Amino acid sequence: MADSQFPKSMNFNGFLDSDVPYSNNNNFSFSAGTTTTRPFSSHGLSLGLQTNVNVTRKSNRGGDEEESRSESDNNLEALSGDDLETDDNNNNNKPPRKKKKRYHRHTPKQIQDLESVFKECAHPDEKQRLDLSRRLNLDPRQVKFWFQNRRTQMKTQIERHENALLRQENDKLRAENLSVRESMRNPMCGNCGGPAILGEISMEEQHLRIENSRLKDELDRVCSLTGKFLGSSNPIPDSSLVLGVGFSTLQPQRFEISNNRTGSVNVSDFDERSRYLDLALVAMEELVKMAQSREPLWVRSLDSNGFDMLNKEEYEKCFSRCVGLKQDGFVTEASKESGTVIINSLALVETLMDSERWAEMFPFMISRTSTTEIISSGMGGTRNGALHLMHAELQLLSPLVPVRQVSFLRFCKQHAEGVWAVVDVSIDSIREGSSSSCRRLPSGCLVQDMANGYSKVTWIEHTEYDENRIHRLYRPLLSCGLAFGAQRWMAALQRQCECLTILMSSTVSPSRSPTPISCNGRKSMLKLAKRMTDNFCGGVCASSLQKWSKLNVGNVDEDVRIMTRKSVNVPGEPPGIVLNASTSVWMPVSPRRLFDFLGNERLRSEWDILSNGGPMQEMAHIAKGHDRSNSVSLLRASAINANQSHMLILQETSIDAAGAVVVYAPVDIPAMQAVMNGGDSAYVALLPSGFAILPNIQQREERNGNGNVNGGCMEEGGSLLTVAFQILVNSLPTAKLTVESVETVNNLISCTVQKIKAALHC
Repeated sequence: MADSQFPKSMNFNGFLDSDVPYSNNNNFSFSAGTTTTRPFSSHGLSLGLQTNVNVTRKSNRGGDEEESRSESDNNLEALSGDDLETDDNNNNNKPPRKKKKRYHRHTPKQIQDLESVFKECAHPDEKQRLDLSRRLNLDPRQVKFWFQNRRTQMKTQIERHENALLRQENDKLRAENLSVRESMRNPMCGNCGGPAILGEISMEEQHLRIENSRLKDELDRVCSLTGKFLGSSNPIPDSSLVLGVGFSTLQPQRFEISNNRTGSVNVSDFDERSRYLDLALVAMEELVKMAQSREPLWVRSLDSNGFDMLNKEEYEKCFSRCVGLKQDGFVTEASKESGTVIINSLALVETLMDSERWAEMFPFMISRTSTTEIISSGMGGTRNGALHLMHAELQLLSPLVPVRQVSFLRFCKQHAEGVWAVVDVSIDSIREGSSSSCRRLPSGCLVQDMANGYSKVTWIEHTEYDENRIHRLYRPLLSCGLAFGAQRWMAALQRQCECLTILMSSTVSPSRSPTPISCNGRKSMLKLAKRMTDNFCGGVCASSLQKWSKLNVGNVDEDVRIMTRKSVNVPGEPPGIVLNASTSVWMPVSPRRLFDFLGNERLRSEWDILSNGGPMQEMAHIAKGHDRSNSVSLLRASAINANQSHMLILQETSIDAAGAVVVYAPVDIPAMQAVMNGGDSAYVALLPSGFAILPNIQQREERNGNGNVNGGCMEEGGSLLTVAFQILVNSLPTAKLTVESVETVNNLISCTVQKIKAALHC
C-alpha cells in the first residue's frame, strides 16, 4: 500500500468536507457534517496514515487558529475581504506587493453579545456559531475567529497572572535568603541587641538557615524531576543560584495551565503536581518494561486463542505498587496483546490524548470520557511529555456488568524516533480517602512506526476491580481479559482503523450498494447510524449521558433490567415516555454463528416482529470493513408485505475478534429518503434495539492466597447474548407509566429470546 494512498488525517466517517480547502501538503480534512441548512455538530476523529514520523503534529484546527491570528487585531476583530492581491500599477520587473489587509471592526453591540456568549460557553459548536452569525449579521468565520482569539487572550491573561504570583513568591524567597545571609554576617544578640559572641546564634537564625536549606533541596529535586520528565539532556541548574531566579525560569518553561473543564479538580498546587509527575514517571517505566518482557513475567495460556497472562508472583518480585494497597475483595486482571494497525504513531498518539477522539475510536467500550485537567501539554508543539488528568466510563454491553468509573493520569512520551508510549494509572494513591470499585494499574500501549503507514502496537491492560459487583455469568470473561483486556482494545482499534480506511475510498461502498447513494447521503446515513449505536449502548449500560430511572417490578425476571426516562424536546427522539428493557443469556452456539443468523435479513422474520412475517430486502449498503458483515444497511419488507408497512429499518452490524454487535431501529420512509439525499440526520427520530454478542469462557484456574489468578485453561463454551429494546410506551411526557406497559416490554424481550433459541435449535 503506497504512501500516497493515505492522507494524513481523516474524520470518523471518512469523507471530504467541502468547506475545507485543499493544500499542497496532502493534509486533507474529513468531516461527518452534512450540507443542509440545519446545523449539526459532530466532533471528528482524525486518523493520520503517513510514514514520515519527523513531521510535527498538524491539524485543521491549528491551521484555522493560525489563519485567525493572522487575520485579527488586538481587539479580537475578524478580517473581511481579500488577503493578497497584486498591484496592477507595479513595474513588471518588480515583484508583486501584498495589498494591505482590510479589517472589519465589530460594533460595541456585537462585542457585548459575543462576550456574553463567551462567558457561558467558550467553545461553541457549529450550530451555536451559525446562530450567532445570523443574529449579529456576521460571517461564521468571523464568529469562529473571534472565539479563537478570545480564548487565546484569556489563556494569556491566566499565564500572566501565574507569572505574577511566581514573581511575588520569588521576591519573597530572595528577601528571606538575603536576610539569612545578612544575619550570618552580622550576628546580633537577641537579649541585649549587641554583637553576638562567636558560636552564639539566635533561635530565629537557626530556623532561617533550616528553611533556606530546605528550599535549596526542593529546588534541586524539582530541577532533577523536570529534566527526567521531559527527557532532557541539559544539565540541571545549580541550586546555589538565587532561589527566585531558578524557580521563575523553570515554571513558565515547563508547564502550561489550562482552564478546568469540569471544575472537579484544580491542579494548581506545585507539590501536588510534582506528585502527579512522580507517579506518571514510575508508571511509564513499568509499562515499557512490561511491554518488552516475555516469560516468566508473561505466561501463554493453554487455549486456542493464546492469551498472554500475567504471572502475579513474578510481577510482585519485579515491580512495587504505585496505586496504593489492594482493597479487600478486589481481584486482578492483566493481559497483553500485540498487532499491526493501519495508523501511524503520531496519529494514534493524538487520538489517545484527545478524550473525544479516543471515545470515537472505541465506541462500544467507552460510554463517556473527559479531560479534567491538562497538567502538561507537551514540548515543542508535540505530545512528548504531555500529562493529562482524565475521567472515563468503560462499558461492557450487558446489564449484568456495571460501568467502570475510573479517574487516571494519562502520560505520553517519545522514547525514540517513531517510538511512542502512552500510559494510564489511577490516582487513588495520591488523593487521600479516594476509593473506587476499579483501579487502573500502569496500562497503555507502546507504538512503533512500520512501513506503509502501519504501526506495531503492544497493548497492556492491568486492572483491579471488585468482583462481587459482577454477575457470576460474566466473571470468567472478565478474569481472562476478554471483557476489558488488551485483546478487546486491540481488536477494536484494528477494526476501527480499517473502517476509516474503507470509508475514505470513494469507490468501494457505492459500487456494492443495491441503491446508489451520493457522498452526502453516505455521510448522513453514517451519522444517523452512529447516533443509533451510541443510544443503544447507553441504554444497555445505563450510561450517565442518558438519565435513566431503574424500575423494580415484581413480575419481571430477575436478570431483566427495566429502565425508563422522559423525552421532552430532544432532537432525534420521539417525545414521550421511553422504556428500555435488556437482559443477557447464555446460548450454546458460537458467536459467529449467532451473529450471522441475527444479521441475515432473509432470516429476520424468524425472530423480528417488525418484519411482518416475511423476509427483508437490503435497500442500501455501506461497507465499513473488508468483511461485508461490518456495514451500515437499510432494510425493507419484501414486496408482498411492503404495502403493509410505512417503515424502513436502519441497521449497523459489526464484528471483530472480541465480539459482535447488531443494532437496528425503525425509521420513517420520507425521513430516510431525505437522509439518503444528503439531508440532515440530526432530527430523524429513532429508538434503537439490538444485540451484543460475546464469547462465553469456561475457565479452570488456580489462585494463590491473595486471590490472584496464576494461570489455567480457558475454553470457549458458546456465547453470551445481550438483548435490548427501547420502546415508546406513551407519546405524552406527562403521562404515568402503567404496569401493563412494563409487562409488554418484558414479554417482548422474553419472546425474542425464545424465538432465537428455537430457530437455532438450542
